[in-house]
Amino acid sequence: MTTRAYLDTTPPAGLRISYGSDPNQFGDLRVPAGPGPHPVVVVVHGGWWLGLHGLTYAGHMSEALTADGYATWNIEYRRIGQPGGGYPGTLEDVTAALDALRGLAPEYNLDLTRIVVTGHSAGGHIAAWLASKHAQRALDRFGDAPAIAGAVPVAGVLDLQRTSALRLSRDGEIPVHLLLGGTPADVPDAYALASPAELLPAGIPVIAVHGDHDDDVPHELSQRYVDRARAAGDPATLIVLPGIDHFAPFDPDTPSGTVVRTAIRDLIAGLPA
Repeated sequence: MTTRAYLDTTPPAGLRISYGSDPNQFGDLRVPAGPGPHPVVVVVHGGWWLGLHGLTYAGHMSEALTADGYATWNIEYRRIGQPGGGYPGTLEDVTAALDALRGLAPEYNLDLTRIVVTGHSAGGHIAAWLASKHAQRALDRFGDAPAIAGAVPVAGVLDLQRTSALRLSRDGEIPVHLLLGGTPADVPDAYALASPAELLPAGIPVIAVHGDHDDDVPHELSQRYVDRARAAGDPATLIVLPGIDHFAPFDPDTPSGTVVRTAIRDLIAGLPA
């Protein structure tokens, strides 16, 4: 599999389950063999919060993680340009998707004390945002959800203010401005509530993974987040992948994808059983 081929291929499907009434409010649950209780990895796809990619490509990482022994919950959510998508609906959706695990846990023997979230690109933003959800009470307005035990954002957009300042664009548009409705000067409250770098400490381990040849999302965004998290007292770590681009780390069949899987394994192994 080449670095980006997984974006255009479809892995075996999991069990598709709705967590809301909108067509984009669903997830694919994959459960490993054995009686459990199963640790859970919530998987969040990217695409600049736009309709560029759905959860299909994240199914490859989900399938691999389930083969590694974890239940995976690969979530879809409303995105920019879809009814209800953008701020705050996108964040409300991912919170509701996480909360849906409470209803799924009894039937599928999920261990809700061992939930780790991972995500790629804009999904890395969501993963780091969800990591702070339990510790930062200001985020209660987006809904309730079980606490997360750790997070592995991959090539993540982890500092939205810096993302705006860099004017990172897609097809001539600046997605973070579309997501939040303007610049930090226009909508400071939205940035304060949506940027993971502003929502520290998270109080849980966060391992950010980022290639230093990422031309889509500069790895400085992960570095800035980790520096601020450590300063706030969090056990945050940055793994920089030399010579690696934006897409390879979320392809489970690449060496850098193995780094991500190992980080998740190590996080879960360090949690009380």
